[in-house]
Amino acid sequence: MVQTYQSPVRVYKYPFELLMAAYEKRFPTCKLIPVFLGSEIISEYKSEDGAVHIVERRCKLNVDAPYILKKIIGVDHVFFIQKNSLDRRSRTLLIEAHNESFSSRVIVHENCRYSVHPENSSWTYFEQDATLDVKSFFGFENMVEKIAMKQYTHNIKKGKQVIEHFINEVISEGTTYIRPWSDPDHKRKDSRKHTKALLEGPAEEDDTRGRSRTNSTSSSSRSSLQLGATAANITDDVETSSRLDADYIERYLGQLTPVQESQLIQLRKWLAGKHKGKLPKDDHILRFLRARDFNLEKSYEMLCHSLAWRKLHSVDRLLSTYQASQVIKDYYPGGWHYNDKEGRPLYILRLGQMDVKGLLKAVGEDEILRHVIAVNEEGMRRTEQATKVLGFPVSACTCIVDLEGLSMRHLWRPGVKALLRIIEVVEANYPETMGRLLIVQAPRVFPVLWTLVSPFIDENTRRKFMIYGGSDYKEGLKDYVDLKYIPDFLGGNCYCDVPEGHLVPKSYYQSHDETDKDRSPDDPPFLAGNTYHTAYVQKDYPHEVLVQVPVRGTVITWDFDILKGDLTFTVLKCRQSLTAQPHSHHVHGAAGGIGSTQYIDKSMTVGLNLSIVEPPIVCRDGDSVQGSHVTSHSGSYLLQWKHFDSSKGSHSHAFDFSLTTPKAKVMYFTEVLKSETFRGSMTSLQSSHSAFSSLSASQSCQSDRTLGSSGQSR
Repeated sequence: MVQTYQSPVRVYKYPFELLMAAYEKRFPTCKLIPVFLGSEIISEYKSEDGAVHIVERRCKLNVDAPYILKKIIGVDHVFFIQKNSLDRRSRTLLIEAHNESFSSRVIVHENCRYSVHPENSSWTYFEQDATLDVKSFFGFENMVEKIAMKQYTHNIKKGKQVIEHFINEVISEGTTYIRPWSDPDHKRKDSRKHTKALLEGPAEEDDTRGRSRTNSTSSSSRSSLQLGATAANITDDVETSSRLDADYIERYLGQLTPVQESQLIQLRKWLAGKHKGKLPKDDHILRFLRARDFNLEKSYEMLCHSLAWRKLHSVDRLLSTYQASQVIKDYYPGGWHYNDKEGRPLYILRLGQMDVKGLLKAVGEDEILRHVIAVNEEGMRRTEQATKVLGFPVSACTCIVDLEGLSMRHLWRPGVKALLRIIEVVEANYPETMGRLLIVQAPRVFPVLWTLVSPFIDENTRRKFMIYGGSDYKEGLKDYVDLKYIPDFLGGNCYCDVPEGHLVPKSYYQSHDETDKDRSPDDPPFLAGNTYHTAYVQKDYPHEVLVQVPVRGTVITWDFDILKGDLTFTVLKCRQSLTAQPHSHHVHGAAGGIGSTQYIDKSMTVGLNLSIVEPPIVCRDGDSVQGSHVTSHSGSYLLQWKHFDSSKGSHSHAFDFSLTTPKAKVMYFTEVLKSETFRGSMTSLQSSHSAFSSLSASQSCQSDRTLGSSGQSR
């Protein structure tokens, strides 16, 4: 397999002619490069006008390899052929090198190019790339690749140092300026034609290849840092957009190894060629490379999927268009708060105070995810700003997660399920944006939550977690956050205006069916599938949900809230599998016009076609009910909500009409679990009955019940 290495552009702040004078001092040997043992000229050409000088040398290099390998191959040094083509007219030097030794087993090609800086004629541009193809080498192929990469890395690091040494030497000898070449006789057409024939092929080829693989500190690189929060930077010039400068990398992206620099440049080149010039920002590309350990193919695949996702959901415009709902502003306990000691933006999340169920039922899973994405976009914007202000790269954020108040009620199954889906989206589209995550005041229940969540978090991200239980977090926070910025509720003296969370009033509850009906077709949901649904139940028109149970022992779970009116709830088993299409009852104001669905027709009766597996229970306006049923048979089951007239059985006959509302409203969630998945504990389904999620004791149901083989929590 051919290995390709591409280096960022190196800029010398000296004229081209002065640099060429310094470069010639490297030959025939150079003490500053110990592996370069010497060279001899094997061919040379000079044009009549002196504009072109082509030299081909045979260079002798020391082999920096283990002793055993030297003994096996029987050599202590190798030979390379280097061809230098200097064109003073165009002010370019092209260097082509390939190995002469072992050329049937190993093929090494290196290309370098010195040219005038495109934006400053007094500076010189240097570009470099290489390819390595180890076909066979006595079983030491991997070792040879490592040796070659080590040597290439050393040459890159040493190259600029050597050239600058000789530049200083030239200047110390009294030469500070060399005039650019000028044609002494404009009539020498034959000489020019001959020069063109010699240089046109390799010069044009290398020029194109060099431009496509390198970068300047100018326009595209810096402009990508000035476009605000978008991860995609649109540029029309693909060649310009694929260039990177070594100084720019160090200033804005940080210290990278030559291999990492090469992978970054190649990935940018792939994107420039296949995405019509629409390049993400460099720091954004680098995050995906780091997430895939700089594997080019895996990084490209991950990044392309993310770019498609961003385009589908118009994420690049999210910060300018997104407005958090009032529920999110008041009850989502998270916000930005200064920076940590390393300059990273600091985000505080009071997860233990979050009413997960209330938020899900009030705004829906998709809206919570939209807010989390907006937070991540804002985080990237803040890191860019910190990079500009602080003068060094800041590519990630720090997050403090306060778990005070976390209990088993947070392990409510739909909430955990929503959390995992959000983590999945964030991991796929915002890799390496978390510099450090400090979990404080972790209670005893935290290991249970961690067991559920940690498998879905990337291993590189998990390494950045610092977990503190009890009160020992106070000293831990001081290691990463200045004392003056530690929030007051975490033992510091700094006021933090992050919302405290609290309970979301049930008056805000609405299902995804209701939020989706107002969604624009151009604004697709981030998540497919709804967590909660809404039904409107009227007299003689119950709402029924069909559940197909594949095997005996399967567990049917439910969680619902009565938002209006009174209902009875029961679970029925059908003696035969239901295949007929249900009847839909239309209600004005319902999403899609459908208020309720019925599977049971007038010909079906209890005892003959149906059996009751969960006796009916009366649920009042404002009640929250959770429960489960362990099935004893496979087949079709129905969850049924029926209108309940509370005036029936009343001893008061002062009125001859019903005092109850003719239409009830229920928001519900159902899930079918394998028996081995279901733990037999209702903690995963706990919700409004706890003090955390209910508005008041008066809004809870009468008591917990155990009905047959089920658990009912109300």
